[in-house]
Amino acid sequence: GDTHFKNRFIYAVGDCVYGVPELTPVAIAMGEKFARRLMKHEDDTMEYGWEESFIPTTIFTPIEFGSVGYTEEAAIAKYPPGEIEVYCWDFQTMEHAAVHRPSRRYKDEYSKDLGNNCLSKIICVKSQAHRCIGFHFVGPNAGEVTQGFALALIARAKKKDFDRLLGVHPTDAESFAATTGMVKMTKNTGNSYIATGGCGGGKCG
Repeated sequence: GDTHFKNRFIYAVGDCVYGVPELTPVAIAMGEKFARRLMKHEDDTMEYGWEESFIPTTIFTPIEFGSVGYTEEAAIAKYPPGEIEVYCWDFQTMEHAAVHRPSRRYKDEYSKDLGNNCLSKIICVKSQAHRCIGFHFVGPNAGEVTQGFALALIARAKKKDFDRLLGVHPTDAESFAATTGMVKMTKNTGNSYIATGGCGGGKCG
């Protein structure tokens, strides 16, 4: 929640509180919850832990990076060995694929292979029916994609829920849907999660 000082009439909310994520939506939510507790006697507080909050965030670089919940490294460190299952899909966004059609006949200095520029990843806990505790997406408009999927983690969605999801085709976000078939990645599988062909995050045909 928020912090009060020795003087019980002085409170601190937002970025000035030690250990609180320095994010505008977090500060706004803290202020709103504090006002409700003070004026309406509600008991709702702001949580900041990985699993308690699932605060979505995005780095707005040219190719954005959005995430919610645990990183792969943090999940492996928290849970017993062998408990974490990671699913990945690496592909090229439709925005790049649509403007690049390699052709030997017309190849020139402007014909460049842009390569894959998107990565989708979810992190699940096996003993909790493969509950998703981490969501990560690198690609165009990652902030928009992450905002929607953050609700899934708050609702304690499991891998089977992602498997039931039908994608909007063709989009990058459908890389998390059943039609894509995200590849299970563990140190023992050796599976390749690199897409060859396809339509953005999905499959064509």
